[in-house]
Amino acid sequence: MARPKKSASDTGANLGFEAKLWAAADALRNNMDAAEYKHVVLGLIFLKYISDAFEAKHAELEAQKMQGADAEDPDEYRAANIFWVPPEARWQYLRGRAKDPKIGKIVDDAMLAIERDNPSLKGVLPKDYAHPRLDKQRLGQLIDRVGNIGRGDKANRSTDLLGRVYAYFHSQFASAEGKKGGQFYTPRCVVQVLVEMLSPYKGRVYDPCCGSGGMFVQSEKFVEAHGGRIGDISIYGQESNHTTWRLAKMNLAIRGIDGNLGREHADSFHRDLHPDLRADFVLANPPFNDSDWRGELL
Repeated sequence: MARPKKSASDTGANLGFEAKLWAAADALRNNMDAAEYKHVVLGLIFLKYISDAFEAKHAELEAQKMQGADAEDPDEYRAANIFWVPPEARWQYLRGRAKDPKIGKIVDDAMLAIERDNPSLKGVLPKDYAHPRLDKQRLGQLIDRVGNIGRGDKANRSTDLLGRVYAYFHSQFASAEGKKGGQFYTPRCVVQVLVEMLSPYKGRVYDPCCGSGGMFVQSEKFVEAHGGRIGDISIYGQESNHTTWRLAKMNLAIRGIDGNLGREHADSFHRDLHPDLRADFVLANPPFNDSDWRGELL
């Protein structure tokens, strides 16, 4: 008997714009492997959301111009825990050049500009958009489609967007590749149960195998739902996979969570980045699928 087809909601990633999202990624199917174009799309979604948050604050500052506000002062944004987005990286600028044959370099330059002006993102954002294997006409179409996804307002930024997008993409790609969906991603329902059990109201929260950072995001949600404030808990973690580590950094950054995930990826068994940490809560879903963890070297 055939198994019932897994739906997007089964992955905990029912976003409401799955069709648009998949269409955006599918535009690149003929040019790149799934594992590659997944991150191309995620990078653009990240850029779109921080640009939207910037534009909302920009409009607010413009309205306060008579009171001395300066909409082009980076410190105005940093004070509000919003990333400063330089003119050459703003979404409308990129979308207006989506059909430019050099759009790949334009996007790469935008990512570099954001990293330059926001040190916490240094070395995190994808910068492969000018690569010859990425069809520039399709990249322009992708930018147009991502532009139609909901605005990066506070409500959207608080929904573990990148983690949920990652889960949805992983489920789709894993299905296409014949692998077990969810193998490297902890479902949101499991994360929520773990957080509710530990109730991390205040203190230091540590995840030694943090993946895309979903445990941290859910912990912040728990604190806010119980009358606390973002920042009542301190985030510490690490991740052995470089690509996933970058995703976790982006995932925290998109919602203004200040977390210490180390300056690079590392295996917590063999290279502990927080050897002196005394955590109040340890939240983790260990990588049970990883049997070759080199225990004989410990």
